[in-house]
Amino acid sequence: MNSTNANALGYVVVTDYLEANTGKDVSDAIQSVIDSNPMKTIYFPDGEYILAKPICTSGKPETAVSLKLSNFAILKAAEGWDHKEAMVRLGAAEPYNTIYRNGSNYYFEGGIVDGNMVANGIAIESGRETSVRNVSIKHTFLGLHIARGANNGSSDADIETVNIVGNNMPDSIGVLIEGHDNTLTNMRIAAVQTGVMLKSGGNFLRNIHPLFIFGYEYGEGDFIDYSKSVAFHDYNSTNWYDYCYSDQMATAFRLSKGSKAVFLNCFAMWYSKRDNKEVGFECEGDFNGSILNAKIHFRGDVQNTAFLTQPEGCGGEGIIENPITNDDLIADKTYKKYVTGKIIRA
Repeated sequence: MNSTNANALGYVVVTDYLEANTGKDVSDAIQSVIDSNPMKTIYFPDGEYILAKPICTSGKPETAVSLKLSNFAILKAAEGWDHKEAMVRLGAAEPYNTIYRNGSNYYFEGGIVDGNMVANGIAIESGRETSVRNVSIKHTFLGLHIARGANNGSSDADIETVNIVGNNMPDSIGVLIEGHDNTLTNMRIAAVQTGVMLKSGGNFLRNIHPLFIFGYEYGEGDFIDYSKSVAFHDYNSTNWYDYCYSDQMATAFRLSKGSKAVFLNCFAMWYSKRDNKEVGFECEGDFNGSILNAKIHFRGDVQNTAFLTQPEGCGGEGIIENPITNDDLIADKTYKKYVTGKIIRA
């Protein structure tokens, strides 16, 4: 889509107000465009836009906007970025939460958000049924943050086809979810210590694929302690997972005490030996969840292997139905006390 077509669709084109590819900070100019065009779609043509500070949209319907980026439009954090907040703060300018008024369902779509190895990417800070879709988030410490919403903590965000590559630093996170009732589908997340961290319930995740990437692109050796890497760290107990896939992370799924999370058709595998740990499900206490048709495939040259592990003395009423695994390579056989159906050879 070129600028003429975007204008014809009623979009506000940022390059009518500022110039891309200058290498200079345009955050104030972009913020001015956002603030001056309530209830409009703001369109960014291909090009690089340097941000020295966060840009904020409003959660209030009357002043909300949608941000739409062309495929190769890049929002890039400036050298010397010194802000804890994300580069793009959706709903931060005027926090609000409603579904009843025009402008309440805004979105961020397309393009690239480049944290330049120092910044966080996108945050949803208020609003209702906010959508983030078809965007690549690169070189961030925290890629996507869904904060607690204004409606009793519910954020009700819809995240679709978002790819995240972190900065490969200790404690880095792909997605942090603190609001309730969100849907995440079709994501790949790499170069982070934790793929998805959930501190809330009522979330549904489908086809989410965190993978451990060795950090040689970022310098000599790895900055992340591989043994601490985890694809999904779930602090709550009421989330749903469907075909979520851990690729080479030391621990695939880490669950809170008494977790009642539901896992359907999930998968974990390790394609090379990095450390002496391969764990499918690590429960921090009693296990009360449901794991159905999960495939956990071990390499065979690692000693610390477990389909499911939990502290000594813990139990629970959870079930593992029809697990697909190579049982002869599993050192910790805890999972067997929860198995119903049959164990299928991987």
